[in-house]
Amino acid sequence: MTHRIPLAGVIGNPIAHSRSPRLFAHWLETLGLSGHYVPLHVEDADVEAVLRALPRMGFMGTNVTIPHKLSALRIADEVSDRARRIGAANTLTFKDGAIHADNTDGHGFIANLRQNAPDWSAADGPAVVLGAGGAARAVLDALAEAGAPEIRLANRTRARAEALAEIFPRATVVDWAEAAGAFDGAATAVNTTSLGMQGADPFDIDLSALPASALATDIVYTPLDTPMLIAARARGCRTVDGLGMLLHQAVPGFSRWFGATPEVTEATRAAVLA
Repeated sequence: MTHRIPLAGVIGNPIAHSRSPRLFAHWLETLGLSGHYVPLHVEDADVEAVLRALPRMGFMGTNVTIPHKLSALRIADEVSDRARRIGAANTLTFKDGAIHADNTDGHGFIANLRQNAPDWSAADGPAVVLGAGGAARAVLDALAEAGAPEIRLANRTRARAEALAEIFPRATVVDWAEAAGAFDGAATAVNTTSLGMQGADPFDIDLSALPASALATDIVYTPLDTPMLIAARARGCRTVDGLGMLLHQAVPGFSRWFGATPEVTEATRAAVLA
């Protein structure tokens, strides 16, 4: 019987920007494993046909990025509870003729904070989340599961925040114009918007009410040191950049597809940023 080298990949449109192939190549080499991980540019109309064909080509699974996360959830034969709660899938595993969907963004978010701020706990106090997109859904789910007693949610379009609050009852909507006041007494501050990202609008929210004892994190990692993190650090806050979330969310998929659990280390970060 011929041994099949494990294959996995990431689908998106566009996909050339993805750092995942560099990350997986680093882990495969570090662990001395056979396997390949490839970027797959897939047009919207072709997502289901591609996903149904990949297992026949020897693929063990794929990561899913913009704009296919909703389609992947719809196409999947089996869906994890957290993917269903979040309403999107970023990790697909092909097994026994079925497509299994999961969402590991929340896992990556929490694992990043616990690695880089070991004394942090979601239960320390209220959390403030800026944004109401797909990443915000994963962050809300993760914070609630980790024990955040209160989540204050602010988004430029209030209706989107209110829609999320219906799904995640622990979240209380704060008007965007009053977002600065939401940081009063907060223990955790999270930016899931594109504000402060290279090429996007500036991060212009006043953090003067954020306690120095709080932890601040930004899921944006271009640049690594975002305006939000710089402003929080000026207040004496602990800060955690967003690159670790990208790295940690990839661990479950790698483990399932290649049969080993990689570590997220400084060498991992360096390999992805090289």
